[in-house]
Amino acid sequence: VQLQESGGGSVQSGGSLRLSCVVSGYTFSGSFMSWLRQAPGKELEWVSTISKGGDTTTYADSVKGRFTISRDNAKNMLYLQLNSLKTEDTAMYYCANAGRTLSLTVPALRGRGTQVTVSS
Repeated sequence: VQLQESGGGSVQSGGSLRLSCVVSGYTFSGSFMSWLRQAPGKELEWVSTISKGGDTTTYADSVKGRFTISRDNAKNMLYLQLNSLKTEDTAMYYCANAGRTLSLTVPALRGRGTQVTVSS
């Protein structure tokens, strides 16, 4: 199983980014998918999860209303649209092929990450 994130970068506060995660090596449509993030000096934080078919999404309170998770099962792609970015959103963002609990506790389910830096 391979997960590769992309789309990170440096933006100013209030800006937007779209993160992507390409998945290979297993049946993508058979798994819940999640995004997590880790800021410097802080613990890994769950951000969002999407169901296998994409019909159900959940978000951490800190990003609700600003971030949108989506998936394209035909392309084996997972996305995270980041809007109204704040400096506290600065972190390494990871995708994971699991729901919230497993994605937080099993490092092997996560990709290598893409860095998002938000400046004021």
